[in-house]
Amino acid sequence: MGKMAKLVERESRKNDPQKTKEDILNIATEEFSAFGLSGARVDAIAEKTRTSKRMIYYYFGSKEGLYLAVLEKAYRKIRSLEADLELADLPPVEALRTLIASTFDHDEKNPDFVRLVSIENIHHASHMKRSSEIGELNLSIVRTIDEILDRGRREGVFRRDIDAIDLHMLISAFCFFRVSNRYTFGTIFHRELSEPDLYNRHKQMIADAVTAYVTCQPKL
Repeated sequence: MGKMAKLVERESRKNDPQKTKEDILNIATEEFSAFGLSGARVDAIAEKTRTSKRMIYYYFGSKEGLYLAVLEKAYRKIRSLEADLELADLPPVEALRTLIASTFDHDEKNPDFVRLVSIENIHHASHMKRSSEIGELNLSIVRTIDEILDRGRREGVFRRDIDAIDLHMLISAFCFFRVSNRYTFGTIFHRELSEPDLYNRHKQMIADAVTAYVTCQPKL
């Protein structure tokens, strides 16, 4: 990069610190999801964003602070997608199926999210516990599911009394597994889980399974 280009970039960063932070977070997401917390290098993130370690530490405090900011951004993204669905305007069954489809598509399109969550589980969620934002963000999906379930029960569509967190886990488990175990599962059973026909079949299957579960009469 020439001297003039460097001056222009430096001035641009000075005038738009938010964009600089977003650039750092985007590259850090790739770095942490590829190499984990211990393997990721702040030097590499600085080089790829044409910033400096000093600037990264100025914005995020430390490598762990940057990692936590990446986690928070990942959860903000999926919760924002869910909020944009306007599920309260849909009938209960349609709202539930729409939410499931959104979760399914999100995990498929965002393998970095799946890897980051898997990495944080290796660390026993020790970094996530320091974030008040992540806890609050994830309460929103529980409230959303609770509201859908409550409407469905009132209308007589949902006949099973299921806990919202349990249902969230059921949906997340299937959607998450397809991405987190894509290579091992695919190698063992010789299936490419992203192949369109299989992808659509799985998407239909989880929606049908969850809908059937909440609409059927439980055995006494």
